[in-house]
This record gives sequence, structure tokens and C-alpha cells, in this order.
Amino acid sequence: MNGPALRAVIADDQALVRTGFGMILAADGIEVTAEAADGAEAVEAVARTRPDVVLMDIRMPRMDGIEATRRILGGGPDGAVGTRVIILTTYDLDHYVYAALTAGASGFLLKDVTPEHLVAAVRLVRSGDALLAPTITRRLIERFAHRQESPRTGTHRDLSGLTPRELEVLRLLATGLSNAELADRLFLSPTTVKTHVGRILSKLDLRDRVQAVVLAYESGLISPQGPPGVG
Repeated sequence: MNGPALRAVIADDQALVRTGFGMILAADGIEVTAEAADGAEAVEAVARTRPDVVLMDIRMPRMDGIEATRRILGGGPDGAVGTRVIILTTYDLDHYVYAALTAGASGFLLKDVTPEHLVAAVRLVRSGDALLAPTITRRLIERFAHRQESPRTGTHRDLSGLTPRELEVLRLLATGLSNAELADRLFLSPTTVKTHVGRILSKLDLRDRVQAVVLAYESGLISPQGPPGVG
């Protein structure tokens, strides 16, 4: 592949997990710039090495993966422009995963992921896409989004600036569809879909597709059951 090598940091309190994932990534030409045993080490490693992607465990000592994700993606002194975070979890319905997604993570992987899927996921996220399988996304949001009952409309971005087509794309995107799947569903070219998604993110000042999904559910644009006609 052309272009600079992909760089990653692995943060997990289990040395065996770090070593195993590191070997898998290195075998595919992905440079592991640092390993971290807790969230504080992860924040420091990202600030020092500026990786493209962080594989972040949630439950770690000193500082958990959610707080580490917030600090890395928050734009403060610990922030890293352009770095993406993939959450590692043992259970696909871990309630911490939803908190991590709202903190800005670009998706999540189960720790029993296959080597091929791990490498593909890291490359996908680095390209600006997100890891949101439709079935897992729907279940995750259904289980946890409705718990946020307190009014938070003041924090929601105004959707009135979106065109009807962009609203339609956002509704479908929120079910976890990829650009290719969106193109098939809407009878559009992948390039046109990519343009729509880019405009949505820009208009709503969102980092990536994950934040768009969270916003779509929390704003009531889509219910956990999905929009009419979807899956």
C-alpha cells in the first residue's frame, strides 16, 4: 500500500492481549508505536507517539478507557488531532461501550475478534469510517439510549440545516449501514453517499459516523427500533 504506514497504540491491562494484538498488527505492516497497561499510560502514549488508531480496553486500573478516550479526543492538552479510538470489550452489550461511543470512540471490537477482522477494523477506522455493525448497534442503543430520560435537547445540534436527502441518509446511517449499503438502499453512487455523509458531519460539527449515530438516537430522529422500512 502507498502512503505512510499506519500507526497504532494498544491499551489493555492484560499483557497477553497487548502482545497478541501487537503481533497481529505488526504481521500486517501496522506499526505499534506503544503499549499501555492503563488509561493514564494510554493518554501519555498517544500524546508522545501520535498514532492513527488506539485499541482501547475499557476496564483498566488508574484511569479507565472511557476517561482516556475523552482526554485523547477532547481537544484539550491531552488531545490528539486525527487519532481514532476503537474500544475493546468482552461483551457486545457492555453498558460502558455506549459511554465510550458518546465520548467519541469510532466503534468497538470484541476481544475474541479474528486477526483478519482486527486488521480490517484498524484500517477501516483509520480511513475515517466507523465500526458499527447494524445488529449490535441497534441492540446497544435500544438497551442504553432510552435510559437517558432527562431532557438534553439543549445539547443537541440543530438538524434544520440538513436537506431532506441528508436527513434520510442520517436515519439510515444510524442503523449502522456502510456507505456501500447506503448506496444500494438509496440507489445512489458510493461517491454521492460519501459526499452526503461528509456534509452531514460538517454541518453538525461531528467527528465521525459514530457521533452521527448517537446524535440521531438521542435527538429522536430515529427510535431504537429503526426507521420505517429498515431491517
